Amino acid sequence: MNWNHGMLEIISGPMKSAKTLELIFRLKKLDYSNVDYQLFKPQIDDRFSKEEVVSRDGHKLQSIVVPGDKPREILFKLKPNVGVVAIDEGNFFSLELIDVVKKLLKEGKNVIVCGLDLDFRGEPFGPMPILLSMADKVVKKHAYCDLPGCGKIANRTQRIVDGKPARYDSPLIVVGGNELYEARCLKHHEVPRD
Repeated sequence: MNWNHGMLEIISGPMKSAKTLELIFRLKKLDYSNVDYQLFKPQIDDRFSKEEVVSRDGHKLQSIVVPGDKPREILFKLKPNVGVVAIDEGNFFSLELIDVVKKLLKEGKNVIVCGLDLDFRGEPFGPMPILLSMADKVVKKHAYCDLPGCGKIANRTQRIVDGKPARYDSPLIVVGGNELYEARCLKHHEVPRD
C-alpha cells in the first residue's frame, strides 16, 4: 500500500485465515523503510505469548499490550514520530477503539487493524464492522473449511464445545486456538439455538 497520511487498512476474516501473518509481514516490510511503527494487542489475547503477536506458524513481533476495555491507552503509549499504528485482534477491543482510530487518523497516522470480522455466531464482531466501513483499504482473508471432506473456502469461525458446535447463547468471547475453533464454509457453519 502506498501510504498517505491518515489512512486506515483493515485485515479481516475468520480464524485460520492468516490475518496475523499478513499483519506481521506488512510490518516487517516497514523495517526496510524510514517508517516507524508500533504494534498493539489486547490483554485478553495471551494464546501464544503475552508480549508478542504470534501467527499460527510461529512468526512473531514484539507488541504493546493494552486492556481491551481501555483502547485509549494506545494513545498514551505512542512514541513520537510513529507513522504506522498496528492493532491486532481489533475484535477484542471495546467500541472505544473506533474513536481511538479516528483520532490517530486525524493526527496523520496510518492505521492497520487486524481482526475477526464475524464472531462464532456469524454476526459482526465488536468495533470491526464500523472500522471496516471507515477503511480506505480492506484485505479480506479466507481459510479452508475444516469439516472433514469439505475443504471449500471458509469465511466463518466455528466454536467447538465438547466436540459439537457452540450454542448461540454461549459466551461471546472465549480465547482459544485450534482446540476451540475451526474455520467453516457457510454451508457447514452451525450455531444451534435450541
